[in-house]
Amino acid sequence: MKTAIILASSREQGNTHQLAHLYMEHQTCDLFNLSDYAISAFDYQHRNKNDDFKVLIKTLITYDHLIFATPVYWYAMSAQMKVFVDRLSDLLTIEKTLGRALKGKSCSLLATGEDNEAPECFIAPFNLLANYLGINFTSSFYCCCRKNFIKQEHVNDLKKYLAIEFANITSLK
Repeated sequence: MKTAIILASSREQGNTHQLAHLYMEHQTCDLFNLSDYAISAFDYQHRNKNDDFKVLIKTLITYDHLIFATPVYWYAMSAQMKVFVDRLSDLLTIEKTLGRALKGKSCSLLATGEDNEAPECFIAPFNLLANYLGINFTSSFYCCCRKNFIKQEHVNDLKKYLAIEFANITSLK
């Protein structure tokens, strides 16, 4: 199964970045850091159609499983992830063929924050987005990082999560 992590964080070596790389140590996948792309906010007139969004989405649709990786900022996804998610609207209007190519794929969520667990209001938009696009939302993994670092307990929890996530994804096939 070909897997892509879509990383959206303001801190280059922050907790979410560390978590994504930790995931990659235990599971084969490719990382796409949204900070490396010039993606403009959604525009109803589509004046932004020549930015990097279409190039990135054309690459991402070649993957079977997409992982959204974002810190929790004020109970919501990062600004970079929100811009990316908003631009998925292009796939419903001017890029319908690309949008249809997402149907039947699976996705999951990696997140970090300071709460003991991820708020439901944080996870819900990813689940609802997946359902709307015909993508199977399989699971989410969250790390509480109050001291600004990934701990050994997170590594152990991630290994357990990976076994469950793989079973969830495999059951979709």
